[in-house]
Amino acid sequence: MRKILVLFMAGLLTSCSKPMEKIPPVAMVEKSSGKIVIYQLLPRLFGNKKSDNTPYGTRDENGVGKFNDINSKALKSIKEMGVSHIWYTGIIEHATLTDYTSYGIPLDDADVVKGRAGSPYAIKDYYDVDPDLAMSVTARMKEFQQLISRTHAEDMKVIIDFVPNHVARKYKSDAKPAGIKDLGENDDDSLSFSPNNNFYYLLGQSFQVPRGYESLGRGNSFPTKDGKFEETPAKATGNNVFDGSPKITDWFETVKLNYGVDVLNGNKKNFDPIPDTWTKMKDILVFWTNKKVDGFRCDMAEMVPVEFWNWVIPQIKEINPEILFIAEIYNPGEYKNYITNGKFDFLYDKVQLYDTLRLLINGERSTTDIHDIYQSLSGINDNMLHFLENHDEQRIASKFFAGDMWKAAPAMVISATIDRGPVMIYCGQEVGEPGAGAEGFQSDDGRTTIFDYWGMPEHQKWMNGGAFNGDSLSMEQKQLRQFYSDLLNLASKNPAINQGGYLDLTAFNIAAGNFDNKVHAFIRFAGEERLLIVNSFNAKNQPIKVQLSQDAIATLGLDPSGAYIARDLLWREAEVGFNKDFLFELNCKPYSSYIFKIK
Repeated sequence: MRKILVLFMAGLLTSCSKPMEKIPPVAMVEKSSGKIVIYQLLPRLFGNKKSDNTPYGTRDENGVGKFNDINSKALKSIKEMGVSHIWYTGIIEHATLTDYTSYGIPLDDADVVKGRAGSPYAIKDYYDVDPDLAMSVTARMKEFQQLISRTHAEDMKVIIDFVPNHVARKYKSDAKPAGIKDLGENDDDSLSFSPNNNFYYLLGQSFQVPRGYESLGRGNSFPTKDGKFEETPAKATGNNVFDGSPKITDWFETVKLNYGVDVLNGNKKNFDPIPDTWTKMKDILVFWTNKKVDGFRCDMAEMVPVEFWNWVIPQIKEINPEILFIAEIYNPGEYKNYITNGKFDFLYDKVQLYDTLRLLINGERSTTDIHDIYQSLSGINDNMLHFLENHDEQRIASKFFAGDMWKAAPAMVISATIDRGPVMIYCGQEVGEPGAGAEGFQSDDGRTTIFDYWGMPEHQKWMNGGAFNGDSLSMEQKQLRQFYSDLLNLASKNPAINQGGYLDLTAFNIAAGNFDNKVHAFIRFAGEERLLIVNSFNAKNQPIKVQLSQDAIATLGLDPSGAYIARDLLWREAEVGFNKDFLFELNCKPYSSYIFKIK
């Protein structure tokens, strides 16, 4: 496929002979209450201008982005893409191999730190921010609060991670407010389980560093990397490993928090009185809410009992009723439980929509599966957060996923327009960042590392030395970024998408022989705003027909004797006319998308 053809995906066989009028730009679409559009970025990666990218490189070798790099220019450019919320990932202080002891921050043991920079999900101090991200280490919290203020000044909201299930093995807060007790400070480690303990203890066992980890990377350059870490009795590992010898593939750098569930005795719940961990985690959420963050993306939320969320979220919303809680969750059987009883605003839609769209891009699923997912989420569709990339997933442009930054365009259109729920993109997605290379602890797996100091080459072209103007991007990358900007602005502002109803046309058209199961069509509608959204996952040109069902005609209030046209709002180059049977023909280019407005 010649990628440049994506710009001209509006080649049509049309029954309308009327000359095409200039279609208004996306910004002219009628405004409404808006759809949440989230932009995820790691400040460590976002502002890094260094391009050495030495595997396992130090902070000074490979560089690190700072809070201050995310300046007003950068924020304005993100806002122009239709973004309403920025998820700043890796803000809270986590274990690292960089030495900050001169600032009173204890040195971490290299045997329980992944990569040089360390995992943002191995929290070392819930009440502090990552010193890597500050120009002045001693002013690091002030610099983060200034970033919050800059983000708010550009009319965007701030989301940070809340990591409730586990902490770094050497967790110790040196920044906690007066009167706050540390996690584990009052634990009785002679008991394997107690609802008053913050951790689980493996009596008679000492922690063993996973075999082989001591030889990974530049092992000899770390004085603390000797294959030993003293922890007796051993604590349970973050991913529910109740064994003192976790594997290298486990979350061995973390320890699991105890929410009053006796895991080794039938998961018996001990929630009365309120377990100590609940109170400590509520205090942490209150602390960050008072720092004026606007939402929490809650890491592995389903590994924490739903009863805790039912108890804590309403209390935080008493402080800020508008604050958002987003759950990282992977068990569809628990979705409604975590919304209804857990009080979450939004949940990851990874296991169903993301997985299906990914397989569709690679020709392994049918477009009819999408409506099945929609129906299975009846009542909670608007609570699902859609995405095609985040820090856990492989990059679209990587050889492990699509291998082409354009092939995901139809999947992105579906993600952004299928319902009223939020949509998210990951920093670099909009310019085709491929996540190439073995960065350190992160292998060559198509993901951009979260464990290592690193620069993102394609993103750095957009950053352009801090100008944030994209002048160093290729023409094709500029076109891709414009596609994302047009799509997200349209999705966020158009009332049919952010407020309206949904009607599937895929099964009807496949049954009628109008197109195959690599084409998807559906309606979004609100009053006089009526959109017909068509996406093709075919790798070749595909002439198709698209017809409105009788149900769609009635739902949209169309006059069977009237004359209607449809104009494409996405590429703004296409116009088609319906015949008397409410049918038109369309020549779909490879991996093409259309958002037709019916008039």
